[in-house]
Amino acid sequence: MKIVRLLLALVAIIGLASLTFAGDAKDVTVTGKLVCAKCALKVEGQKECQNVIVATVDGKETQYYVAKNKVAEEFGHVCKGEKNVVATGKVTQKDGKNWLDATKITQAS
Repeated sequence: MKIVRLLLALVAIIGLASLTFAGDAKDVTVTGKLVCAKCALKVEGQKECQNVIVATVDGKETQYYVAKNKVAEEFGHVCKGEKNVVATGKVTQKDGKNWLDATKITQAS
């Protein structure tokens, strides 16, 4: 019985610790091509246009879905084309995708 209580306490502590660290996301800078998930990438099941930054991280292509906020709205949407961009913000994972809540997006050369 003591072992069960100990295990439950350990699980609770680990759960609380992971929640604490998840809220401490740091700003990251992503450099890549801004494209539309629906029109350019043709993502299956994507019913609406959605900005995505396609970047190379550690030699691997990584997609960052840009959360719709004031910064993203002011930068504008890229539908059938692409723009080279540098974006800064917090990255979170949702539904198996990387989401960037951008605080700054600029066009790169």
